[in-house]
Amino acid sequence: MTQTFDIYNYFDGDAIKPLEKLEIVDGKFKAVTTAEIVSDRESLIIPGFIDLQIYGAGGRLFSAEPTVESLTIIEDNLLKKGTTGFLACIATNTPEVFNACIASAKDHRKIAKNCLGLHLEGPFLNAKRRGAHISEFIRKATLDEVKALIDFGDGIIKMMTIAPEIQDEEVIQYLLDNDVVVSLGHSDANFKQAKAAYDLGIQTTTHLFNAMSPIHHREPGIPAAVFNHNKAMASIIADGNHVDFEVIKFSQKLLKERMFLITDAVTECSSGPYQHRLLGDKFVMPDGILSGSSLTMLQAVKNCVNHCDIDLVDAIKMSSLYPARLIGENKFKGKIQSGYQADFLVLDKELNLKEITLKGELIHN
Repeated sequence: MTQTFDIYNYFDGDAIKPLEKLEIVDGKFKAVTTAEIVSDRESLIIPGFIDLQIYGAGGRLFSAEPTVESLTIIEDNLLKKGTTGFLACIATNTPEVFNACIASAKDHRKIAKNCLGLHLEGPFLNAKRRGAHISEFIRKATLDEVKALIDFGDGIIKMMTIAPEIQDEEVIQYLLDNDVVVSLGHSDANFKQAKAAYDLGIQTTTHLFNAMSPIHHREPGIPAAVFNHNKAMASIIADGNHVDFEVIKFSQKLLKERMFLITDAVTECSSGPYQHRLLGDKFVMPDGILSGSSLTMLQAVKNCVNHCDIDLVDAIKMSSLYPARLIGENKFKGKIQSGYQADFLVLDKELNLKEITLKGELIHN
């Protein structure tokens, strides 16, 4: 398929440029040609969004209904919102629920469209910073338990959030050695402990500022450890509820390519331990504790641009290229370039979603 796009600009992974021609073969970009004449173009083509932490969509919370059908409904709903890659997240729960989710994700893998695997947020957290997680399920990991979990996962577990200050180093090292992206989160680690965890190889941080030791001028905490590290990344929920927009603004100025967007989105649920209730534009647990967001990745990008003084180019990278890089997909996703998978969105001048394409095929709403 070769088309001429004389009304489009496109994001090539580094900058926004005028597009002349786009050629797609076998679901990949074969050729992308930049136009010589820059004009006032009506539409913008960007890579599809990649969300590394989302619990549910389309009325299904995966941990409450851990089936292939649920995961299919979730991915179809997310795809229509522009998310062409995501990790289904599971909060701290019983071993039985984790195993059911993992088993369903493995069965779903052969028909998956945009689900890239699982993110286990727990149960190996610090109860002092549990947030909306259920305290009775939180515990310290054993090496044998982690080995069994990874073995049963058979490659479907791509990411895990842990509190490193309560885990043995051999557990963390085993996860890293088995290509699991380890994220520091729901942690009461002090600055020194967090820095040591990042130095050990922990790559990123789960929802920066939420459920962690805060910044204090005499006790700098986890955020300061992230800011001052040379490699550690951090996800952030750009909804204005979980983190104030002014804090997102200065965090992006400090972290730059090390900060990426997640939705941490849930859906209403009245069964199981996580009974999320919509309160305005956020979700809370029955006791009123803030839980997940009602955010979409597109709205997160808009919020960054409109409320956080973040350049559109940077916001696009935060929603696609940077998360792709973290999970090792950046040679296939996150850019409109030859050789990359043809997952892309068409936005209008107001950044409203007009079209979604997955692997070269137009997705119809």
